[in-house]
Amino acid sequence: MLAFSALVAGSFSLGGQIANEIAPTALNGVRFALAAAVIGAVIAARGGGFRTVAVAPWRYLILGGLFAIYFVTMFEGLKTAPPVSAAAVFTLTPVMAAGFGWLMLRQITTPRIALALSIGAAGALWVIFRADLSALWAFEIGRGEWIYFWGCVCHAAYTPAVRLLNRGEPVLVFTFGTLVACSALVLIWGWRDVVATDWSGLRPLVWITLIYVAVFASALSFFLVQFATLRLPAAKVMAYTYLTPSWVILWEIALGQPVPPVLVLGGIALTVMALLMLLKDDATA
Repeated sequence: MLAFSALVAGSFSLGGQIANEIAPTALNGVRFALAAAVIGAVIAARGGGFRTVAVAPWRYLILGGLFAIYFVTMFEGLKTAPPVSAAAVFTLTPVMAAGFGWLMLRQITTPRIALALSIGAAGALWVIFRADLSALWAFEIGRGEWIYFWGCVCHAAYTPAVRLLNRGEPVLVFTFGTLVACSALVLIWGWRDVVATDWSGLRPLVWITLIYVAVFASALSFFLVQFATLRLPAAKVMAYTYLTPSWVILWEIALGQPVPPVLVLGGIALTVMALLMLLKDDATA
């Protein structure tokens, strides 16, 4: 999940730079198709196992639909919402995941986990707004933030749904089925955008972003989150995403943005403290 949070952070930084250059459905339809091809190639190289995907395929439509909505709303929201604002909305996901975890699996959020989630959220917000309280108070919920919020609701529901719907299939196979369903749903919904896109006229950064989100922020991250979800409660899985804002800052610096103030380190320390509390809870459970 540490690796997952770092990979997802790249989607915010890269996606914010190209969000207005390609339709969200076109970008995500192609990215998920490429991601499914990558996972499919890995399964084939390991000797196959595709037949298990045909067992209760409706499960993959549910999981793929949830993630399709999340990613489409993410890029749609980034058209008007700054990456920092989108990351702030994303901090609601672990709390919502805890709620869905109880509804679907009756997973109980202990006082320790609740405290860790609160500390992690505070630290993440401190990092997101770069230790600037005036920026935090000036934060306004715009159309882009609202669009992305509903995607985060789907993301939160996805995490416990993986454990609920898995019937013992290998993680790679389960990931492949989800990606195939996700790409099919997005391509059907946004077929006009796919056809209307001038693929040959896209600048290199768009193609770099497409390859990155397909291989690292889709194929690999799908595998990582499903692997973790089958072993950890939903709230804990999503709590690791509190590190995403810190990773976003590193991505922004790498892409030429200014270095944040030293006070931001306090927020990073809070998110690390929250994760240590969660790990300790695992050790003593």
